[in-house]
Amino acid sequence: MITALVPVVLFVHGFVHLPVWLARTGGDGPSDPRHSWALAAVGVPGPRVAGAAAIGLASVTSVLYVIAGASAAVRSDAWAAAALLAACVGLLLKTLWFNPRLSLGLLLDAGVIVAVLAGWPASLY
Repeated sequence: MITALVPVVLFVHGFVHLPVWLARTGGDGPSDPRHSWALAAVGVPGPRVAGAAAIGLASVTSVLYVIAGASAAVRSDAWAAAALLAACVGLLLKTLWFNPRLSLGLLLDAGVIVAVLAGWPASLY
């Protein structure tokens, strides 16, 4: 059961990234998912640059999670590396562009890292 559920979770988590980061919330401030507190603090010019970087990282995260899900679905050993890389990129994305609405995504990314490093679920290794 868990073996079948892991690819689904990886796919869904990957597919959620783009709609979240492409959505406009109507403001250019902290409520906009493309507003980066970290990049604003170091003086990165304008929301267009930070927004493009957020969309780029979200795209990479999404693709890596889909690759991890596909690899897990066919029982390839590569799923763990793809999932670990996707989770690390996702954590970077959600840290630099932090918004409290992204807390669940932070927990999911951290959970993926812990699961891969712990070798869970064993049926996929």
